Amino acid sequence: MKTPAATARPPGATGRDGTEPAHAPAEAAVDGTRPRVADCPLARTVEVVGAWWTLEILHEVFDGRGGFEEIRANLGTPAGVLLERLSQLMARGLLELAAGAPDPEGRSYRLTALGRSLRPLIVVLAAWGNHRLLPEERSLVLVDRRTGVAVDPVVVDRSSGLPVDTGDYVFARGPMAGEAITARYPAIP
Repeated sequence: MKTPAATARPPGATGRDGTEPAHAPAEAAVDGTRPRVADCPLARTVEVVGAWWTLEILHEVFDGRGGFEEIRANLGTPAGVLLERLSQLMARGLLELAAGAPDPEGRSYRLTALGRSLRPLIVVLAAWGNHRLLPEERSLVLVDRRTGVAVDPVVVDRSSGLPVDTGDYVFARGPMAGEAITARYPAIP
């Protein structure tokens, strides 16, 4: 068995060293309730994000609308459904209660460090959703708050600053890769 690296994990990160829930074998995942490749970073992300409504609620809170009534009115979600969804996001460590009234419908929510770490994902998904639309067809655009100029986000390598959406960048297995990842991806060169 491999020994986990002795490095600190970002808030909310999990690993195969006992800090994440055990996953069922790959054969049990065919029903779609669990990822087939438990150590896949894409599967782990989807497990945290969950349903489509997660991104809608997080988007509201990112934009400074964390009050229960604000979220409910903006998304048109029934109060009981929204309370359940907010509870799930708190249980997943994405949101926490802000100081506020004890009444559930008077509460305000704020992002945790794990929740804030999803901002780049939301920005890139929104940009992808706008990509094939003409500028005049877009209902929501990302702009620089200081200038009001629309921006076109890209994902870049932190070290080089180069965009990573070309064939020059590929996935390779990491040091803790399980059998399924090892079988499909090359070692880090």
